[in-house]
Amino acid sequence: MGSLPALQPALAVASGSVVGFALALVGGGGSILAVPALLYVVGIGSTHLAIGTSALAVAANAFANLAQHARRGTVKWPCAAVFAASGILGAAAGSTLGKLADGRLLQIAFAGVMIVIGAAMLRPRAADGDPAVRIDRRIALRLAALGMATGLASGFFGIGGGFLIVPGLMFGSGMAILNAIGSSLFAVGSFGLTTATNYALSGLVDWPIAGWFIAGGILGGLAGTRLAHAAATRKGLLNRIFAGVIFAVAAYMIWRAV
Repeated sequence: MGSLPALQPALAVASGSVVGFALALVGGGGSILAVPALLYVVGIGSTHLAIGTSALAVAANAFANLAQHARRGTVKWPCAAVFAASGILGAAAGSTLGKLADGRLLQIAFAGVMIVIGAAMLRPRAADGDPAVRIDRRIALRLAALGMATGLASGFFGIGGGFLIVPGLMFGSGMAILNAIGSSLFAVGSFGLTTATNYALSGLVDWPIAGWFIAGGILGGLAGTRLAHAAATRKGLLNRIFAGVIFAVAAYMIWRAV
């Protein structure tokens, strides 16, 4: 894309730090925040170029934040691997369709699904999930089905899919939300990398801006991880934060679509 205008590196770092913070805190929201930031803050002129660039940046930030959660022992690797493996197939198909489709009405439908998920996250539960959950055949089949569906949506909309992955991991396995957030980052990174590769093959990634965006995301992720672990000590707080962000992003998506 040539040399960057003077302000774009700083704007990309600042935008990336916000995205990295959101990814580490709630395991999602990366691309939903990244695409408008790249379009309206950083100044990328093409929606498809913004989607491809954000997918690469969010994938890199997700893997960086995954390492931080893994060091704290909150990643359930077998569950994360099953969910991500099936989701990669869905993301490949979804991103191919996403390059061709307008998707305005589907964005409204997707926002509606997010509202339902947010409401479900606020429902009182008898328990906060099982931090010691272990995968078995029944859980693996549920996670594979949910992973495929989430990957399809992730690739089509050009999003990391964390807003669907976190509840998908919780509902599919019964794990606690902090474990779902940590584990979701493996799938977010895998889905994003699949989408980014598909877009890069069509020349739809701005590599210099992606690099600055990733650098900012790593810095923001450090703060987000610390806050996520602090919030997890207060019963239900992380669920309420997650649901609140979902509602806000869903409202934004509906507003942009109409």
